[in-house]
Amino acid sequence: MDLTHERKMSFEGAESRPAPPTSLPLQGQGGVASQRKKLSAPRISLSLDQSEDDLFDTPDDLDINVDDLDTPDEADYTDHEIDWEEPQASQRDSVKETAEPIPTYSAEEERQDSKLWRTVIIGEQEHRINMKSIEPYQKVISHGGYYSNGANAIIVFAACFLPDSDREDYHEIMENLFLYVISTLELMVAEDYMIIYLNGATPHRRMPGLNWLKRCYQMIDRRLRKNLKSFIIVHPSWFIRTILAITKPFISSKFSSKIKYVNSLAELEELIPMEYVHIPECIIRLDEELREASESSTISSFLQGSEIPQGSIAQPNVSNS
Repeated sequence: MDLTHERKMSFEGAESRPAPPTSLPLQGQGGVASQRKKLSAPRISLSLDQSEDDLFDTPDDLDINVDDLDTPDEADYTDHEIDWEEPQASQRDSVKETAEPIPTYSAEEERQDSKLWRTVIIGEQEHRINMKSIEPYQKVISHGGYYSNGANAIIVFAACFLPDSDREDYHEIMENLFLYVISTLELMVAEDYMIIYLNGATPHRRMPGLNWLKRCYQMIDRRLRKNLKSFIIVHPSWFIRTILAITKPFISSKFSSKIKYVNSLAELEELIPMEYVHIPECIIRLDEELREASESSTISSFLQGSEIPQGSIAQPNVSNS
């Protein structure tokens, strides 16, 4: 009996128990009843057909009637495609008009362009020479023929053809000219040789610097140093004598013994054959002026009763005048 009574009491208690809340209480309102507020959810219709009771009806002004849309017909679509392609064609035409045609590169032009640069190997290193920049100064070195048994070359270096040191591109020209002189010297010399340095008629602004001469000596191949038999300086000035005196500690005693000074072209002719040696006109004029000045000085000393130094009339054609 007790078990039946307990079941009856639990059933009656469940009926008297309040139902669970269906909404959340809101803060700020007094009392339990006043803090509860029911939120109604909108009705959701899953039907594709619109009805008057739907909460999300489409407004009348947004209704779209597909039949009323003005769509392009086939002819309009074709015109649209033509309009789309025509700007591209016109753009291509404008590019063709503005773009310059690529010039043809003939064999002659390629040959001329190859002359602008020369690749040489000096001291086992590859160098490129800008031949265009040194074009006016290439006469600085030339081949003067041969002497002795016909196998020894005569190399002529004319300082009067060097560039002026006040040029903006002076260092660039001298760098390329240095490579040109060294590489040309290696091509010209096969066995023994001599260098004729024409120093006359060269203003101070064209005289090569000390560093340039020192570098030339250091870059000369050992074979060229050994095969050099003589270094003759024609019309030496006090400047070139001073330069050689300063550079003497940097050069070997063997090289110093090969240096010779010649005061005139006539004296040079007594040492080497001059048939193929090119002498610039400015040096020829200088040599004539020096000879006339020497003759005038000799005659003046003779008229004054002074003793004429020996060798002052040792030059050819002087005693006959």
